[in-house]
Amino acid sequence: MYLDRAVYILAVALITAGLVVLADVGLTLVWQEPASSIYASVRQHDAESALNDLEQHFPGPADRKAIRGIHGERKKVSALARLFAQRVSDGQAIGRIVIPSIGVDIVVVQGTSTGDLTQGPGHYPQTPFPGQPGTAAIAGHRTTYLAPFRHLDGLDGGDQIELRMPYATLDYRVQRTKVVQPTDLGILHPTGYQRLVLTACHPLYSASERIVAFARLQRVALTSG
Repeated sequence: MYLDRAVYILAVALITAGLVVLADVGLTLVWQEPASSIYASVRQHDAESALNDLEQHFPGPADRKAIRGIHGERKKVSALARLFAQRVSDGQAIGRIVIPSIGVDIVVVQGTSTGDLTQGPGHYPQTPFPGQPGTAAIAGHRTTYLAPFRHLDGLDGGDQIELRMPYATLDYRVQRTKVVQPTDLGILHPTGYQRLVLTACHPLYSASERIVAFARLQRVALTSG
């Protein structure tokens, strides 16, 4: 019964994120992209300031003490990610995503609601945080609000995706991209290794499908301090 509820929640999250991104079609046609870009730039600036402040406080001395007896870099990162997840709320800046091959360098927020995604790409709250076991997922716009994932379909196998979280820097390599239906929950299933999934509506100006990029974690580095 718990599993059925979890699947239902994930399905709703996927569809909702898609509908949120679909809203950018109307915004693009009515307000045009520059208007949403200006608004998003202001919100992204605020998110950057919030992230900078967060990085000054997490992980704190108590957090580092909590992982002192844990052996192995990845296990320490996983423990810090768990502590971090307990302290963040929807709409809060949580890290930065950098994808050199398609020119992405932007702050990621927690959540995939309409308001969340006007700030930048959003982490699906129903999925693990980067560094935790399982598949972490992030959604983003392709046509408005700075369109961070506009060129997601241009990713090639081996391209780098870097997530800079307050607790660690995580280096992923793209495995492949795939177009799926909005209700395809298979993209979020655990795989036996730590995976990152990026999602956006496809094709441009439509929410009929999703373009999904799959990436595998290669390296982690704890934040110094």
